[in-house]
Amino acid sequence: MTIEEINQKVMEKSRITEAVQQEIGKVLVGQKYMIRRLLVGLLADGHILLEGVPGLAKTLAVSTLARTIKASFQRLQFTPDLLPADLIGTLIYNQKTSEFVPKKGPIFAHFILADEINRAPAKVQSALLEAMQERQVTIGDHTHALPRPFLVMATQNPLEQEGTFPLPEAQVDRFMLKLLIRYPDREEERLIMDRMVGGDDIEVKPVLEPAGILELRAVVKEIYMEAKINEYILDLVFATREPANFKNLKDLTNLIECGASPRASIYLAQAAKAHAFLEGRGYVIPDDIKAIGKDIMRHRIILTYEAEAEQVSQEDIVTRLFDEIEVP
Repeated sequence: MTIEEINQKVMEKSRITEAVQQEIGKVLVGQKYMIRRLLVGLLADGHILLEGVPGLAKTLAVSTLARTIKASFQRLQFTPDLLPADLIGTLIYNQKTSEFVPKKGPIFAHFILADEINRAPAKVQSALLEAMQERQVTIGDHTHALPRPFLVMATQNPLEQEGTFPLPEAQVDRFMLKLLIRYPDREEERLIMDRMVGGDDIEVKPVLEPAGILELRAVVKEIYMEAKINEYILDLVFATREPANFKNLKDLTNLIECGASPRASIYLAQAAKAHAFLEGRGYVIPDDIKAIGKDIMRHRIILTYEAEAEQVSQEDIVTRLFDEIEVP
């Protein structure tokens, strides 16, 4: 298929995502960055972690996105006393057959909203690992496939908040995107007040079905990405592992304890294609990588004690990467 044919296909199919954004816009004021990134995760088949202080419409954004799609949706409130069985299910003894039968938990849905995910301890977080990576869950001796598409959208408060636990590195790495949600500006907050104080229920119409999402993902996979873009992605990822090999980044050697995993390379390529799709293009350009790169890289770099002592953040390092590494 030629680039022109892919372009035409993308232009036709991307109209449905514009309709999704319009429906979400009925409820949410502003937050265009968050809405676009939710759609990138949806199209690229990647889980999303949203971080911000309470009250920034993180939960509302995810639940509204789910309402625009005719798919099963479960909201799970993570608490310190939550158990793994509360998520994935457990075995129940059947007295009639004298056998244990699986009782599936709420994780068997297309969209999972893991609300305040960092309020649950590590034992519960580990129950999500298999589901997020393999799209399956093991209950007893049997493995059960999760529905397709399957997407975890988690919200968390900053770790400085009371009663929160840091997420395990293995789980954080399974999130394609980590979004930092900011406060709205003054004009947006005025609109939020007008809309919410009125108290009218806003109807959100479903405009997409699960099968439609799988079709859109197939189109996203066809988007063209040339070899130079692949090399740019590899430069960004390898600069977190071997900064001494890159000009102007040698000083990062003592600041990075552990660089980005191969998932970073995979997710950068997938998300760049999804971003190009939302822009109505059938090919990836470096600006697609720059647009979504920080959201993919910021949570994959583990800092040294020296970096913490010098008050260097992951955001600072990721910004340096995109400033210093040459664009093809």
